[in-house]
Amino acid sequence: MTIRVLIAEDQGMMRDALALLLGLEDDLEIVAQVSSGEEILPAARQHVPDVALLDIELPGRTGLDVLPELTAELPGCAVLMLTTFARPGYLRRAMEAGAAGFLVKDGPVEELAEAIRKAVAGQKVLDPALAAAALNAGPSPLTDRERDVLAAAFDGSTIADVAARLHLSESTVRNHLSSAIGKTHTRNRIEAARLARHNGWL
Repeated sequence: MTIRVLIAEDQGMMRDALALLLGLEDDLEIVAQVSSGEEILPAARQHVPDVALLDIELPGRTGLDVLPELTAELPGCAVLMLTTFARPGYLRRAMEAGAAGFLVKDGPVEELAEAIRKAVAGQKVLDPALAAAALNAGPSPLTDRERDVLAAAFDGSTIADVAARLHLSESTVRNHLSSAIGKTHTRNRIEAARLARHNGWL
């Protein structure tokens, strides 16, 4: 059986290398390569892969943003998340959204090929060190709305800008930011956003 693979990776050299090395495996066929989050669903609908390798940090929409829609629309496609950033919160969010596995990019390609086979067979594939870190870190203390507000404020946007972007009142934005700052035990929204991003909660 040939396993059809979609690769979503914004760095061209990394994407080409993955496609080349995985394509050398007798049972793997690279059917699509995309470089942004917006391209994932159209490519998946067109090529119907058995496995999608999604980078988390993608332009436009992240791999984590697209993951729930992809698993809902193509339940027969196993999704493996690939990341340079071993953040426990990312792993937890990915697994809760239906990912078949979560791997860091610096592993050997043979391990990735084996992970693809395991995912197709219905097994979960996790980087062991990251899985242990995720268990120790615990779940994100932030609500979905607090996470949205912090993410919007991460680039230094004003309260008014965040409110307009998220279609909320400025007082609601302030309340969510204040709550997020309290939950993260930080001094201000910039620190809270940095900590949340470092832990993979954003």
